[in-house]
Amino acid sequence: MLAPLTVADLLDLPVVRAGRPEVLAGRENLARPVRWVHVSELDDIAGLLSGGEVILSTGIALPDSAAKLRAYADALAGAEAVALVVELGRRFTALPAALVRACERHGLPLVALRRQVAFVRITEAAHARIIEAQTAALRSSEQAHQIFTALAVDGAEPADIVREVCRATGCPVVFENLAHQVLAYDAAGLPVDDLLADWEGRSRAAAADARTAVCGPEGWLVTAVAARGEVFGRLVMIPPGAPAADHPMLLERAATALTLNRLMERDRETLEQQAQRSILTDIIHGRFVSEADMHARTAALGVRTKGQFLVAVVVDLPAGKSAGLRDYDGELVAGALRAAKVSGVVAAMSEGRVGILLPVERAADRPVVLRRLCQRLQANSRHERGEGACVGVGTTVADLAELRRSFAEAGHVADAARGAGEHKLFYELPDIQLPGLLYVLRDDPRLQAFVERTLAPLLENDRRTGRDLLAVLRAFLQHPDNKSRAATEAHVSRPAFYARLTEIERLLDVDLGSADTRTSLHAAVMALDSLRRRPNSRNTF
Repeated sequence: MLAPLTVADLLDLPVVRAGRPEVLAGRENLARPVRWVHVSELDDIAGLLSGGEVILSTGIALPDSAAKLRAYADALAGAEAVALVVELGRRFTALPAALVRACERHGLPLVALRRQVAFVRITEAAHARIIEAQTAALRSSEQAHQIFTALAVDGAEPADIVREVCRATGCPVVFENLAHQVLAYDAAGLPVDDLLADWEGRSRAAAADARTAVCGPEGWLVTAVAARGEVFGRLVMIPPGAPAADHPMLLERAATALTLNRLMERDRETLEQQAQRSILTDIIHGRFVSEADMHARTAALGVRTKGQFLVAVVVDLPAGKSAGLRDYDGELVAGALRAAKVSGVVAAMSEGRVGILLPVERAADRPVVLRRLCQRLQANSRHERGEGACVGVGTTVADLAELRRSFAEAGHVADAARGAGEHKLFYELPDIQLPGLLYVLRDDPRLQAFVERTLAPLLENDRRTGRDLLAVLRAFLQHPDNKSRAATEAHVSRPAFYARLTEIERLLDVDLGSADTRTSLHAAVMALDSLRRRPNSRNTF
């Protein structure tokens, strides 16, 4: 893509070179982009500017006094003009020292033309370049829009989107979550170990203060990735030098595709599976006119829900040769229901995850039906995938309207159970405690933001100094009433342990003697541990 016209480019145009330009001030800012070129002899032109303009003048209307010349330069700098070009001969044989000094103070490039040049030829040449660059930018933007929209519509994975950004720019690209954990990357031929070495620490050092910005000591180009106004990740490009003019646009287009990826899924289901999925989705999201209508729909599929107790079940199937095929996932679970002689609505909700609406005649029948179903389900899963499924079960409800909550519970329980050491036929809410809940919520940007707000100064200090104050804090929170044991677990002496607790209080601006503070910190540390202990998670429905 054609780069935008800069002040240096303008001065290098043949028509400008013919005027023998001499830079008298602001030489360090010749790389500023030029939005437009104005010819003006007004001494109060600043009020008519929008920023990014080069002012061409013969100087005939410039004030005489040094104070007014300084005020003129001050006004141009305040209006964000990018350069002042004055032709010598009509008014000045040399530009006044007061004007030169004022422009130098603001870093405003001041250029003297020592030969007469037709200003109209300068504006024609400059504006042709500006419009050409804008047209090229529009073409590049449209091409990027088409590429990334096609990827999103085709259901491309984040890795595919990241790969396309890397191909278009030739730079390493990384997609991370709010906890600075890498979700997808393309190293652009660099050693992966080099690209991702100490990623969390390097990423923390590259904090951005805008949606898209160049930041951090390595000059990363970073853009936020958000859905429905909520940021859930960052897309990072690591250029070898300054980013090219089209890099921010490409990164933002890719971020949009990642957002669409989060909101869209491809379905590969049979008509019967689509019908069951439609019913289950409508029940979960309350999209039905009346419960009577929905009971009629389930009855039409051979599942009686009217007058029944309802149990929400979420099944996470292990990976295998058939993993990722939703119709096969749904059929595997449906086959277990048939073999167990259990009636229910089955729908594959996402890759590897299947939901079951399980009606039972009496609440007391629940454990018996679940045990029979899960025994068959585990047997089928081991036969097809080599290992058992992870099954989460929600609380029993009597109304369809309450199933949304029950399915949410079942999904949370299944998520938490994947991190459990033991294996059970199925898991229920009492089987998980606070660590399980935090593990469930680890992908929630609000939890990730809470961890960052609470622990970021400590984590940044550990990254910068190479110490491990986090381990000291963790030991203290586990044994707040036994500091000797906490010091032993942290592998430091008691005096050193007390000194580090004091340093932690200073870094986090907290009082560790407060029970509320310890509770908040303990939750943040457990959440951080859950974020750093990430298996291959699956989308919940």
